[in-house]
Amino acid sequence: MLNIAVFYGGKSSEHDVSVVTALQMMENLDRKKYRIIPIYITREGDWYTGEKLMDIDVYKEFALAAPELTRCYLPANTRARQLFKFDRGRGLFKKDSGIIASLDAAVLAMHGLNGEDGSLQGLLQLAQVPFTSCGVLGSAAGMDKILMKAAFQGAGFPVLDYIYFDRGQLETEAEILAEEAEKRFGYPMFVKPANLGSSIGISKAKNREELLKAMQIAAHYDRRILVERGVDSLEEVNCSALGFASNVKVSVCEMPVTWEEFLTYDEKYMRSAKSGGSKQGMQALSRRIPAPIGDELTAKIQDYTRRAFQLFDCKGVIRIDYIIDKSDGSLYINEINTIPGSFAFYLWEASGLSYESLLDELIEYAVKAFEDSSRSEYAYKSDILLNYKKGAKAGLKGAKYSGKG
Repeated sequence: MLNIAVFYGGKSSEHDVSVVTALQMMENLDRKKYRIIPIYITREGDWYTGEKLMDIDVYKEFALAAPELTRCYLPANTRARQLFKFDRGRGLFKKDSGIIASLDAAVLAMHGLNGEDGSLQGLLQLAQVPFTSCGVLGSAAGMDKILMKAAFQGAGFPVLDYIYFDRGQLETEAEILAEEAEKRFGYPMFVKPANLGSSIGISKAKNREELLKAMQIAAHYDRRILVERGVDSLEEVNCSALGFASNVKVSVCEMPVTWEEFLTYDEKYMRSAKSGGSKQGMQALSRRIPAPIGDELTAKIQDYTRRAFQLFDCKGVIRIDYIIDKSDGSLYINEINTIPGSFAFYLWEASGLSYESLLDELIEYAVKAFEDSSRSEYAYKSDILLNYKKGAKAGLKGAKYSGKG
């Protein structure tokens, strides 16, 4: 039986979405194969573990439940992959702090900053714990919409035209930036925080007044802001990919049914909760599966999805979101979700893969990727230190030296 840590929550505006994804996932993990170790990260960044975390009611009044849970931490320098109790009173690094468990792998159910952006992935990589999401580079690039669009554009994918700037520029050059966007692609426009998901902080602007307001809203959530050309009449289509390295398979496509001009946070996550529905998260969104877009366009989207997976060096499961301009049929790649809500299991169920089997494959790919990384040589013996003279001022980076293998 494998010890599987499940990370979720976090210092993120998508904290609650992450909790829903994690609870759904833990309900579907095979208890005959895995011992589940939930690791809940609070909005303040504290880590907790304990069986009670499997109950949704714990999160409604977490302060009341916290005393019955165990605070924990994962050292970045242990090859034992051990999760420890956090006991400030006895000293963080004393042996009697207590080992909670050795971790065989980690499932990341994090969404947004401080979890989906490569930061947690970096910690797990240092701690030598196999994990299910993309690596540090793919996670970071997939989180930042500006870098993401630049990568897509550089690889030849069709993207909507855009400009970007930071909060400091907005404070002093708002009118200039608005004018630049107007001259470049005109209205309507979408304004987005660069590093948020779940449609949080996104606005559609149809005139200068709305544009300036939308910029301020986006700047409330992130330092970097993206403004892109809007599409008056659009359809959204999503597709998922699953795998590692060259072993990649793609799902059927879906078309979310939206009541707004674009898919909002409320539509993604709140409609079923408000109506008392039993389904939660991205599964509850109204959608058409398979998307009614024809075989040719479906094949193109699936090909783009596979190529994007490899471009970002992904592993596990991702979802790519696309926009179709209904006025002329143009297809644009919109964004990559390196940890999609609900792990996009509904797309894989429609493709013939159960949620339980999807989770098995995620863990399998995490372990394979970790084993594959051990094939790379990270150390190189050189004579730099042997030849270094105290007090020398010459720089070493880029200097030629002879290595001793």
